[in-house]
Parts: sequence; C-alpha cells; structure tokens
Amino acid sequence: MILPITQYGDPVLRQMCTDITPEYPNLKQLIANMFETMYNASGVGIAAPQIGLPIRLFVVDAEAMDEENLKGFKRVYINAKITEEQGEKWAYNEGCLSIPGIREDVSRKEQITITYFDENFVKHTEVYNAKIARVVQHEYDHIEGKLFVDYLSPLKREMLKARLTNITKGRADVDYKIKIPKLK
Repeated sequence: MILPITQYGDPVLRQMCTDITPEYPNLKQLIANMFETMYNASGVGIAAPQIGLPIRLFVVDAEAMDEENLKGFKRVYINAKITEEQGEKWAYNEGCLSIPGIREDVSRKEQITITYFDENFVKHTEVYNAKIARVVQHEYDHIEGKLFVDYLSPLKREMLKARLTNITKGRADVDYKIKIPKLK
C-alpha cells in the first residue's frame, strides 16, 4: 500500500525516534509499504518518520542511483546506530521526499560504520563509503530528528524560507501522496 509522505513542518520529522521490537505490529507489511511508497515517489530511501511514525526504521534501495557498485544494494535498517564517521567531508547535492523541490549541497563524512537489525532482527555491523554512506546518513538523520536542510548555512536556510513555508502549506508540486502538516 502506498502511504502519504509527511511533509516538512510536521513535528514527527523532528522527533528522536524510539527503538522497536520484533513484535512491532504488522512490521513485515509496514516494511513492504515503505518500499512501495518509496518506489512510487522515485526515492532511494525512506524513513518511518516520513510516513508519520516516530520509530527507528528506514529502508534503502540504491539501485535507482544507477551506479555499478550500488546495483542490488537494498536494505532494511531497524534500530540503527552510526557508531563511527571517518574521512574527509565532501559535498553532494541532496534532496528529500519530505522537502520536495529543494536540492542543496550537503557536506558529510565519506565513511560510516553502522550497526542495525534487518527485517528478521539479525544484527549487522557494516562499513559504507561514498554515495551509499551518504544515502544511509541521510535516512539515519530522519530517525534522529534531523533534516538535510539543518546542514545548510543560516544564509542558505533564509533564502529557502519562503519555499519551505510553501511546503508546510501543501504547496509542493509532487506526483506522490503527501500528508500536509497540521500547524497551529
């Protein structure tokens, strides 16, 4: 089932998410729905807060990045924790399904070590480099209550203020289902 994607301004996108257990209700179906939602929106990753759930779950399928070393890279991350970031920071143009129409260069470390559980609650520790490290860091930030715009300079954020405000009001040109934030 394709779920609506929570848009910028919704408080769930700023929450520190909570761990889940294997008994989390309908977990397998939720994961399947997240992948279907992500594919429908032409994304390479989506985190639970982006569908309105403050839990430590995100999925990634980097196949769409169309790079040889990313073919077949499809993962489910449950209760993930980045344990180490290494290397030089490098800039890359990022976007987000919850912040449609805005893409900006974000600097991140080139290598990470992450520990997580897969959809069968098997524990993994993996090291990622370059673009896959970036994708995982971006999705990981969602479960930490961070967004890629948080890494931009105050001047750049000020320049984007009107566009971000429009997103909070549902004025975004997207071809996927969205959930507009309920603002006071």
